[in-house]
Amino acid sequence: MTYGPVACPPPAARHSVAGMRVLVTGGAGFIGSHIVAELLGRGHDPVVFDLARGGRDVRDARAVAEALAGVDAVCHQAARVGLGKDFGDAPGYVSANDLGTAVLLSAMAGAGVRRLLLAGSMVVYGEGRYACPAHGAVRPGPRAEADLAAGRFEPRCPHCGADLVPGLVGEDAPMDPRNVYAATKLAQEHLASAWARATGGRVVSLRYHNVYGPGMPRDTPYAGVAALFRSSLARGEAPRVFEDGGQRRDFVHVRDVAAANAVALGALPDGPGFTAYNVGSSDPRTVGEMAAALAAACGGPAPVVTGEYRLGDVRHITADSARLRAELGWTPAVPFAAGMAEFAAGDTAWCADREGSPGSVR
Repeated sequence: MTYGPVACPPPAARHSVAGMRVLVTGGAGFIGSHIVAELLGRGHDPVVFDLARGGRDVRDARAVAEALAGVDAVCHQAARVGLGKDFGDAPGYVSANDLGTAVLLSAMAGAGVRRLLLAGSMVVYGEGRYACPAHGAVRPGPRAEADLAAGRFEPRCPHCGADLVPGLVGEDAPMDPRNVYAATKLAQEHLASAWARATGGRVVSLRYHNVYGPGMPRDTPYAGVAALFRSSLARGEAPRVFEDGGQRRDFVHVRDVAAANAVALGALPDGPGFTAYNVGSSDPRTVGEMAAALAAACGGPAPVVTGEYRLGDVRHITADSARLRAELGWTPAVPFAAGMAEFAAGDTAWCADREGSPGSVR
């Protein structure tokens, strides 16, 4: 999805911007802390704005305005993530993600800061891209509970009922958010696009796929499935894999995500508008494969496929990251097997390094 004019710089100019002062909201979090480290390594001056560092909240207009002084660009990572427990979580998600983004954009407009990197998400697509052998490309609706209870997990063609074949999702796919978190992430993009039109600002939204790696949260309903599996293995328990384990995802290492942010930062001065990029490994794996890789690396018990399901979960969502590769020259560097082995080994060293991160705080 692209709004407004989009200019792709020539290859020699793509990564020429250095020494920028960048406000990183959520800069003490899982992804944000890796972005801070990456920006420092590339000669930028990241400024951390985070609830965990001085209790700074993006919904606090005065605090945000103070933090924007002297800033060249904003990397907006602060958000409430995950599916939550039930719809009772909706006000908290909307407040943290959408009100917080609106306050930030308003402050940026007032401060004259015109460059924004936004942490987008694959969840805006809903179910991924599918084809029916008889009817071609189709958009399936939510999977029926009767099918899930019967162990029929593949989305079905809305025309003939046949099982669909999954494919890669590009940025121009229709938006179809299917839970509160997904709706708030799409709303963030709409707010950012409106801000760009109103101010002449430039927005790049990086739609992260399944990010994993050192520093990932543990033992929380808001964490990713990789973190939950690793926590089970650390307790000596077998990972419990829902459905039949055949759900396809694009697991991308957090260092590759941080590098994508640093590369995209160089594209922000190219002119007004909004551009979205998928950030994925382009090496889709099943959830069952991921659980087995973690279990093998940990020397723990083999995963147990339970057949359980959650209504609203998407079956397959895998990224086509060709646009990011072609326009900005980014390529993922961490292979699946090596990344999972590192993740399984734990993150004590990374957490210790993060506590002493030299990124400045506001």
